[in-house]
Amino acid sequence: MDEMEEELKCPVCGSFFREPIILPCSHNICQACARNILVQTPDAESPQSSRASGSGVSDYDYLDLDKMSLYSEADSGYGSYGGFVSAPTTPCQKSPNGVRVFPPTVPQPPPQHHLLPQPGSLPQIPRNSCITCPQCHRSLILDERGLRGFPKNRVLEGVVDRYQQSKAAALKCQLCEKSPKEASVMCEQCDVFYCDPCRLRCHPPRGPLAKHRLVPPAQGRISRRTSPRKISTCTEHELENLSMYCVQCKTPVCYQCLEEGKHGTHEVKALGAMWKLHKGQLSQALTGLSDRASEAKEFLVQLRNMVQHIQENGVEFEACLVAQCDALIDALNRRKAQLLSRVNKEHEHKLKVVRDQISHCTVKLRQTTGLMEYCLEVIKENDPSGFLQISDALIRRVHMTESQWGKGTLTPRMNSDFDLTLDSGPLLQTIHQLDFVQLKVAWFTFDPASAHPDIIFSNDNLTVSCNSYDDRVVMGNSAFSRGVHYWEMTIDRYDNHPDPAFGIARGDVLKDVMLGKDDKAWAMYVDNNRSWFMHNNSHTNRTDGGISKGATIGMLLDFSRRILIFLINDEQQGPVAFEGLEGVYYPAISLNRNVQVTLHTGLPIPDFYTPGDADPNGSVC
Repeated sequence: MDEMEEELKCPVCGSFFREPIILPCSHNICQACARNILVQTPDAESPQSSRASGSGVSDYDYLDLDKMSLYSEADSGYGSYGGFVSAPTTPCQKSPNGVRVFPPTVPQPPPQHHLLPQPGSLPQIPRNSCITCPQCHRSLILDERGLRGFPKNRVLEGVVDRYQQSKAAALKCQLCEKSPKEASVMCEQCDVFYCDPCRLRCHPPRGPLAKHRLVPPAQGRISRRTSPRKISTCTEHELENLSMYCVQCKTPVCYQCLEEGKHGTHEVKALGAMWKLHKGQLSQALTGLSDRASEAKEFLVQLRNMVQHIQENGVEFEACLVAQCDALIDALNRRKAQLLSRVNKEHEHKLKVVRDQISHCTVKLRQTTGLMEYCLEVIKENDPSGFLQISDALIRRVHMTESQWGKGTLTPRMNSDFDLTLDSGPLLQTIHQLDFVQLKVAWFTFDPASAHPDIIFSNDNLTVSCNSYDDRVVMGNSAFSRGVHYWEMTIDRYDNHPDPAFGIARGDVLKDVMLGKDDKAWAMYVDNNRSWFMHNNSHTNRTDGGISKGATIGMLLDFSRRILIFLINDEQQGPVAFEGLEGVYYPAISLNRNVQVTLHTGLPIPDFYTPGDADPNGSVC
C-alpha cells in the first residue's frame, strides 16, 4: 500500500487530496489548490469558442484546448513559447511533489466594505480565469460556472479516506481544538467521532440528539466504509441524477442533458453496463501490468547478482594482473600502475552502470506497483459514475506503464565479464608499448572547458542542464576518428515539450545555437512527437516518435562505414542519419533550461548492429 501513496497526493500542495476535482486532461487537483493557481486572462485572449468546463469537454473539444496551451509548436519542429498575455513571465515554482506550477497572478480587487459575503460562500472567481494543469501543462479558460464545472472525484476521495484510516493508529475526536483525544463514540446520524468531554459538550443526550445512535469508534469506521454510495448529480443540472453514459464524450450524463444539452445526438448507454464494462477492461489491463511487475522483480534480482559477480571478477582479474606485472622487470612495474588504473576504471564503471540501472528499475517498479494498488482500490468502489469518470484515464495509464516495460527495459546494460586480455609475450625492449589487446568501449564525460557558459554540470560532468531558454551546446571531452563507438543519453527532466538536439560536432562548432544549425555539426533534434536530422540548417527525414522524461537516446558512430545512426529507447529512429563522415568528431548535444540529460558511455555496440572492418581503438584525445 505504501507505493500507492504518491497516487493519492495533490501535485500542487503535495498533501493528500482534499475535495479533488477532475480536469479535462484526466488529472486531479484539490479544489482549493485549483483556486490558488488560477490565472486571469485579458478579454482578447479568451475566445468564446475555446471556453470549456470539466464535464462538457469531449475528446474532440480537447483538441481545441491544445491551441490554448502555454506551449505551441510549428510543423517545422521548432518550439515557441506563446499563450496568454497575462501568463507569468517569472520562473515557475515547484510544489512539494516536485511538479512545476505557475504562481497565481490574478490581481486582488480592492475590498468593498459595503458588501458583506454570505456565510460559507467562496470568493468569486475572476472573469476569464484560466487554469493550467500542473502535470501536463495543458490550459483552458473557465466558463461562467468556474470550478463548479469540473466533476468531483469521489472515488479518489474514498480511496484517500480508506488509506488514511488504514494508517491511523487510533481514531481521534473530530471536535478537539488542540491535540485531539482518542474518540470514545461515533454518532451515526452526525457522522462525527467524539471524545467524552466533546460528546458531553456538543452532543448532549437530550432533545433531538437523544434519538441519535452512538456506537464504538471501530464500529463507526466499519459503518462508514459499508454505507451506501451517494447518488451522483449532474454538474450541468444539479437536481438531476447521473443515469446514462455518453460514449462520444466519455462522461456520465443525466436525462436532461440528453433532452436539452449537446449530448442529445450522441450515443448513450446504461450507466451500470458501462461501469461493469470498464471495470472488466481495467482488470484485464492490470493483468498484463502485473506480469511486467513480476518480471521486473526477477530482473532486479538478476542485477543485484551481477553486482556481486562484477565485484568477484574484478578482484580476480586484478590479482591476475598484479601477478603478471610483478613477474616482469622494473620497466614492466612502471607500466603496471597504468594498467591497474584502467582495470579499476572498468570495474567502477561496470558497477556504476549496473547500480544506476538498479536505481532506475527500482523507481519504475515502485511507480508501477503504486499504480496497480491504486487501480485495485478504485475497482473496489461501487460508485458507477465516479468510477467511469476516471476509468478511461486509468486504463490508458496502465497500458502506457506496461509499454514502458517494453523491449530492452529488462535487459542489463552491462555484462559482468571483463573484456581485457593481457599479453605477456612481448620482449622487454617493447614493454613501453604494452597495452590491453582488446578495449571494446571508450569512456568520456561532458567537457566544461569547451561548453557554453550557460551549461550547468553535475554528477562528475556526466549530467548537464542549462539556465537559458535558448539552445546551448556542450561537447564530450574525447574525440573519435576511427572505430565504432556507441553512447547514450537519458532524459532526466523534460518540461514544456522542448526539442534538444543530439549528435556529433567539430571542435569549432557554434555553441549558442541549436546543434546542426551550422556546417560543423550533424544532429537529430526531437520533441515529444517526432524528430528531424539536421546539418548546416537543412532539415531532413521527419520521423514519428518523440521523447519524454526517462527516454534514452543512443548514438552509433561507425567510421568503418562512415555513418551515424540514432536510436530512441533501443529502437533505431529513422534511416541512417548521415553518411560519408571523415575526420575528427566530438559527441555533442544542445539543450535549454527545460531539459536535463545524463551521459552513459563505455557501452557495447547494440545487438542489432553488425559493424564493418572497424578499428576499436578509434578515440583521439
